[in-house]
Amino acid sequence: MSGHSKWSTIKRKKGVADAKRGAIFTRLAREISIAAREGGDPDSNFRLRLAVDKARAENMPKDNIERAIKKGSGEDKDSAVFEEITFEGYGPNGSALMIHCVTDNRNRTAPDIRHAFSKSGGTMAEPGAVGWQFDRKAYFAFPASQLSFDQAFDLGVNAGADDVVDGGETIEIYSPVEHFKTIANALNAAKVKPEEAGLRMVAKQEVELDVESTLKFMKMIENMEELDDVQDVFHNVKISDEALAALEAA
Repeated sequence: MSGHSKWSTIKRKKGVADAKRGAIFTRLAREISIAAREGGDPDSNFRLRLAVDKARAENMPKDNIERAIKKGSGEDKDSAVFEEITFEGYGPNGSALMIHCVTDNRNRTAPDIRHAFSKSGGTMAEPGAVGWQFDRKAYFAFPASQLSFDQAFDLGVNAGADDVVDGGETIEIYSPVEHFKTIANALNAAKVKPEEAGLRMVAKQEVELDVESTLKFMKMIENMEELDDVQDVFHNVKISDEALAALEAA
């Protein structure tokens, strides 16, 4: 599972994800709005606090952040209503994808996702056709410089985690969804600032593709991520060290 954090690091270094400033702000604003449904105060809403911190790190204007919070918390009655939708589909050689979207118009989003699958050689599936291959988990990733693996392991286990992964530069914690807040609070108490934290769809079993197929598969994911309504793409492909090296060199 640690391939996810390595691929995320490569994307950040290369500037692959969200290359356009407007796309970054659109995605962050929607993330803030969805999080604000659980309460508009970042001090008591960890998911919102994380979304706001990510927005600030990208130099998103304060007015944009406040407007997104008001949209999500219901203070702005005239704003568009966003909903979360997850689409499912297949890539090459038994690969499976779950695409999490936030949209104000599902009639626009569904054809966009279907087209993205089609042009990359994939197939969009009916709801439930792929989802059974994944478990919903709470997920945290943070630099190993903030906490040693042994400390992270003890913290995670004590807070209810069922997996702590040493990814080299990054440490990942996976847990049942119901332990999200407990682990978030434990990390906060340890002064750890996650680079990622949220709910993820984690594959029960991974499939391994050859390097060429992996590169094509990751290109398909990049095409998905370029769509305005797409927030996250989850998959069941195990990214080999050889594929990671090829991705970094590309």
